[in-house]
Order: sequence, then C-alpha cells, then structure tokens
Amino acid sequence: MRVYGTQRGTAYGYSLWEVEAYGSGGATPTPSPSPSSSTSPSPSPSPSSSPTAHVNLDDPAKKEIAMKLVSSAENSSLDWRAQFSYIEDINDGRGYTAGIIGFCSGTGDMLDLVEAYTAKNPNNVLAPYLPALRSVNGTSSHQGLDPGFPAAWRQAATDPVFTQTQEAERDRVYFDPAVAQGKADGLRALGQFAYYDAAVMHGPDGLVSIRKAALAKAKPPAQGGNETTYLNAFLDAREAEMRKEEAHSDTTRVSTEQRKFLNEGNLDLTPPLSWSVYGDPYTLNS
Repeated sequence: MRVYGTQRGTAYGYSLWEVEAYGSGGATPTPSPSPSSSTSPSPSPSPSSSPTAHVNLDDPAKKEIAMKLVSSAENSSLDWRAQFSYIEDINDGRGYTAGIIGFCSGTGDMLDLVEAYTAKNPNNVLAPYLPALRSVNGTSSHQGLDPGFPAAWRQAATDPVFTQTQEAERDRVYFDPAVAQGKADGLRALGQFAYYDAAVMHGPDGLVSIRKAALAKAKPPAQGGNETTYLNAFLDAREAEMRKEEAHSDTTRVSTEQRKFLNEGNLDLTPPLSWSVYGDPYTLNS
C-alpha cells in the first residue's frame, strides 16, 4: 500500500500517524516507516552494519572456529583443548606428531616448542630429551626419544606453562603469519583460514609454495582479482600438494570442508557451519 501526499497543511512536511486498510489480502505490504517528517534525512548506516565490515580470523570468536576446524581434521574432534597431550607417530615421515597443531619431531617445530618451554621452566620433564630432539630433527627417527618421550609429553601437558607455550608457538609460527598474509592478499576469514590450515599441514614454506602455484592461475582481491576464483585456485593447488604424500592423500579437509564453505559463498566463516572430514560430520552453531 502506498500513500501519496499532494498538499501540505503545514510548513513541516507530512506526518502519518495511523493507517487502516480494508478488503481481501494480497501481497504482504512493505512496513511503513515510523512517523517522521518527510523532509528529515535518512540516517547513514553505522560502520558495523556495513556489508563491507568483515571480521578477520584473528577475532577471538573466529579464531575459536579456526581451532575447531583444524582439530576436526587433525584429531577427529572439535575439542581442540583436549589435544595438548596428544602424541603419536602417524607414519608420515615426520616422526612424532603431537599437541594442538601437530608439532613434529622431524620438522623442527617440536624442538622449537620444547626449547621455548625449557626457557620458561628449565626443570620440565621434556628438557632431558632436547639432545635427542636436536639429533632426530629432519628425520623420522625416534632414537633417544623412546620409550619415555610420549609419557613425558603427556605429563608436560598438565603444566599450564606448557599449554600456554604450545599456543604461543602455534601463533608465532603458523597462525599469525598465515592470517597476516591472508589480510595482505585481501582475503576474508575463509581465505585466511585456508592459508592457516595449509601452513599447519605443509609448514610455512609449504604455504608459500601453494600460494605461488595459486598466483600463477588467479589474482587475489588485493591485486584486483575475484576472491572466489582465487580461493578455488588456491584450494586446487593445496589438494595437488596433499596428493603427493600418501599420509595426506585424503583431501576431505579441503574438498568437504573449505571448498564446501566456498561453494556456499560463506567467505566470512559465519556460523552455522556444517562439514565433514574423512567422512565424519561436524556442525558448529555459533
């Protein structure tokens, strides 16, 4: 229903105080605005309500989502805080894999973690294994670590200093650099997460290599490209890299997780989220 004003009775414009409509119903009417002068300007939307005001992955709520997404793939659980004590050899050539993002005895990040922990707590139960960790770095060997290292790791995980150090090293080595690169490329939360997850599995250098392959196919938004097109190119390159290793050849953490969100147009990782990894379904409502 529309009301047309054809003649003002005052100098202040029109005021509409009450409207009643009679007759059979049709299409749902557009709600009338609150009574106001027609000459008053409409308020501008606040920055927080603007459609261009996106929330980055380092926002605490988004970061919590990121941790749960990674945990669903790394540990088949959304309870990422239960993974501080996790440790096993998954036979991927990286030795022991442990902790909240899979620190590995063969790739150097576990060594860095235990050194950082020992700097804070010199008498910790993992400190005696530092010589062995230095020796096996770059290999899949357990020499000097067996049989006591896994039990020592689980004991260390009861120490708040160790859990805090795990989080600090996760952020320093993986999360913060990946999110910063995502922001620089003009990517929203989903793209920033795609970078972070790639860094977790393939290391920071692996992320650089995958991003380089994607840039050969498409431009990110910061270079004038389409975000969806670029992310598809990045995920293509990520899946190709995963297939090079038997232990990582199941690409569902990309195909039925990140790619699903992308196909849904959920570039901001806005809940509710539903996905699956290795055939296991997960849901986040908030």
